[in-house]
Amino acid sequence: MKVGLFINTQFPEGYDVGLRVPEMIEQVQAARAAGFSSLWFPHHWLTHPMQMLQITPVMAFLAAHAQGMTIGPNILILPPLNPVHVAEEAATLDVLTGGNYVLGIGLGYRQPEFDAFGVPLSERAPRFNEAIGLMRRLWTEDRVTHTGRFYTVNDAGIGVKPVRAGGPPLYIAGQADVSVRRAARIGDAWIMVNTSGLETITPLMRTYRAALKEYGRSAIEYPITVECYVGERRATAHEECREPLEYKYSAYAAWGMEDRTGVPFEDFARDRFIIGDKASVKDEIARYRELLGVDHFIMRCQWPGLPQERALATIKRLGEVFASF
Repeated sequence: MKVGLFINTQFPEGYDVGLRVPEMIEQVQAARAAGFSSLWFPHHWLTHPMQMLQITPVMAFLAAHAQGMTIGPNILILPPLNPVHVAEEAATLDVLTGGNYVLGIGLGYRQPEFDAFGVPLSERAPRFNEAIGLMRRLWTEDRVTHTGRFYTVNDAGIGVKPVRAGGPPLYIAGQADVSVRRAARIGDAWIMVNTSGLETITPLMRTYRAALKEYGRSAIEYPITVECYVGERRATAHEECREPLEYKYSAYAAWGMEDRTGVPFEDFARDRFIIGDKASVKDEIARYRELLGVDHFIMRCQWPGLPQERALATIKRLGEVFASF
């Protein structure tokens, strides 16, 4: 069972983002020391008033401090982007990490992002499917000719091939049956994001495993992304991370995702976040593992406004929790 760190690259209005960069380095170093095996990064455009660093330069910058760790997007919004561009950058990141790059991708959902790129939301799925096939050809073939509905390559090849044979594994996000079946059909893993809670994820996992069997495929692993805070005492843990998590999920609500209006924080967090002391967090991790069969926990331990010392303490305690299994 592995543990990864989801790096926070989002900051409230008024923060000096440049001063946060050394903190991210410190978190990566703390995660390596604590035995974390992977680093993951979020992706959005047009997030004002929330400040957000862009994903590819941040991954490349922090890769220098993450020797031996797997890194990847969680998740890159693929449909607005040209797959040739994504394939070239992914190959470069795979080289920079010594073959330890994983490409986490998803459809996206925010109208302003698609409008800005001139891509209709209605074209998300067909663009996504065509892009994956083209990227895999670009990673494995010297020269490619492709004439599709959306993308064209005429007898050309990318500038550098990935270190990993076949190219980076594709981890596909999704929170609906059709998305999960797509992950089983064309992805190397389904990257679960528990923002909707276990009551949503559990039946989707059954769908995913059934689809893998139907398509005669297997997953590299079963990763899940969870908001996680490990305090010194269980009684005070929720209060210590309440405000930053509420800020984050208020932003999600404004973007058209989960809305917790009128729901007490503890009720909203139940079966959605893992919050407590080391003992209770270990119990929750064991419960997730038994219920879902997950084997790679990607923990987001910092949100806009959470003090650095609390994030570092959570990383250290999580290392101790996973070492105890």
